[in-house]
Amino acid sequence: MLHAMSTTPEVDSARSAAEVNEEIRALWFRAGGTLSMEERREYQRLVLEWAEASPQSPTQAA
Repeated sequence: MLHAMSTTPEVDSARSAAEVNEEIRALWFRAGGTLSMEERREYQRLVLEWAEASPQSPTQAA
């Protein structure tokens, strides 16, 4: 049986929003407040992961 392999990295959904937030803070700290293009892509990926891990507000759940 053949299985298709994904070409996109899977987001580790096991991480909490707090863990992802800590990684975002560390990225900004390492970058000294100015992100390179590569760091911006990483930041965008982390923000999306953080949003997925964050509990939804009542207005979002409706």
